[in-house]
Amino acid sequence: MKTSFLSREELLEVGFASVGENILISKNACFYSPEKITIGDNVRIDDFCILSGKIIIGSYVHVAAYVALFAGKYKIELGNYSAVSSKSVIYAESDDYSGENLSNPTVPAEYRNPYGGDVVIGSHVVIGSGCTILPSLTIAEGVAVGAMSLVAKSLSAWNVYTGNPCRKLMGRSKKLLEYASKNERNSGKL
Repeated sequence: MKTSFLSREELLEVGFASVGENILISKNACFYSPEKITIGDNVRIDDFCILSGKIIIGSYVHVAAYVALFAGKYKIELGNYSAVSSKSVIYAESDDYSGENLSNPTVPAEYRNPYGGDVVIGSHVVIGSGCTILPSLTIAEGVAVGAMSLVAKSLSAWNVYTGNPCRKLMGRSKKLLEYASKNERNSGKL
């Protein structure tokens, strides 16, 4: 049966640091420095995603179509049961756009001033479609980020945030933890 996902053999040929079980990765996804990418169990990465640099993906994670994860010299971590919706971008590194320096990777290093830091996405985090996550922050466990939001600072656990820049809208239920626990008991994983 023909599929648009990489076979187990093709996954291993990509050269990831490690790859778990039950992985669905589109043949149309792109990986830069795959030897720095770790993928847990039960992960799906859809069409036209770009993953670049040191990226750690937990288990039961979905990365929807057109998502880009740019780690640069830093790290991006996606916790268990997290999801990044289509057309969202996570940057662990960015250029300085103040006008004090040139920007873009074609410019020699001495004329640039990139900045950044690790981005940690906690377990049970949902990032809505079209979001932008900037460098050097943590989105704590259980956060939901509304579509088209700009995340420029760390977000506290079990809340819903939305807007540009995003702000807290309300608390978020922890009921989903019961379902995750049942899932793990039934599957014997995690």
